[in-house]
Amino acid sequence: MNFPVKLRHILILTGEPSGDFHAGHLVKEIKQVDNRIYFSGIGGMHLENQRVDLFYHIAKLSAMGITEVLMQFRQIKNAFDLFKEKLKENTPDLIILVDYPGFNLKAAQFAKDHYQIPVLYYITPKVWAWKKSRLKKIKKYVDHAALIFPFEEKIFKRAGIPATYVGNPLMDVYPENDSPTLFHTDPLRLQNKDHLVIGLLPGSRKAEIKKLFEIMIQAALLVHQTKPNVFFIVSQAASIPKESLISILKKYDHTQLFQIDSGPVKDILCKSDLVMAASGTVTLEAGLCGVPTLIIYKMSAVSYRIAKLLVKIKYAGLANLIVNAEVMPEFLQKDATPEKISRKTLYMLDHLTNFQDQLKPIRKLLGNKGVSKRSARIAINLLKT
Repeated sequence: MNFPVKLRHILILTGEPSGDFHAGHLVKEIKQVDNRIYFSGIGGMHLENQRVDLFYHIAKLSAMGITEVLMQFRQIKNAFDLFKEKLKENTPDLIILVDYPGFNLKAAQFAKDHYQIPVLYYITPKVWAWKKSRLKKIKKYVDHAALIFPFEEKIFKRAGIPATYVGNPLMDVYPENDSPTLFHTDPLRLQNKDHLVIGLLPGSRKAEIKKLFEIMIQAALLVHQTKPNVFFIVSQAASIPKESLISILKKYDHTQLFQIDSGPVKDILCKSDLVMAASGTVTLEAGLCGVPTLIIYKMSAVSYRIAKLLVKIKYAGLANLIVNAEVMPEFLQKDATPEKISRKTLYMLDHLTNFQDQLKPIRKLLGNKGVSKRSARIAINLLKT
């Protein structure tokens, strides 16, 4: 008698849009090797597109900053309780954690303590910035770490954690040596080549939109007063309804200067001479596209005070950290004012080539393309064991 072969099962956990994006690419690469694997987990639209059986959606989870996370405690607890139920119902052969360390390290601990499931951590906690103590947990509960920054390898090897530097996943999205001057093909620019375009990237979380978008709008209008040939593209993340952006824009005059674009961030970067961006992965994407960027961020006063005590890094921006220089000017907390941002924007618009040149080292420091494929091989090897 022939019995049906039991499908191998990978459970994948993400907690925010950028992690979901990279997780989607990883699942796709694993399926290229073995399309009979069943995937379940927590994620968003990118994992949904790969037909991952989601039992919780990240729209309920995305938060940044200590007080912001505390406000979402109930949703996080519900997700974790559901995770524990799913482990019992259908125990996976492998768990893949993607970023989101507060939740994912607890998940790894529970999985190891109760089921001894192999664990792969892809896009590991930023232990080089803060909470270096997490290395002890990673060593105890994670079987292998797929690292995305070159300087992480030494830290993990020194801690005795099996780890591989796979390169940065953005190299799969931006594999070519892009020059921003090649991309300006939007209709507005074709009509008038003297137009300048500034991208506004206010973030993918509601709290970021609330704190940053109006600051960007006000800075943009101040820039337009000096340079009337400047127009603006607003990036609408999938997690943010277009109506919420429109309702904020309606408070201001000259809304015709702003075009909301729900397309991929890469398309917006390719149309822009310069961007104002919320601190995060998108600033690294801008660096890979060679687009001069101003990094803007505000969090609650309590979160910022705690972060200042705990975070031991020179810069907030990933591009600045990688190059070890402020190649993207940072406007954080009290410095994030429309006046300061607009003044710097005007200066950068007058010196675009210089700021583009400062971004060139980023690509050389982030490894080669094929990151998802290399990480998929590690996952398959763990699955076999």
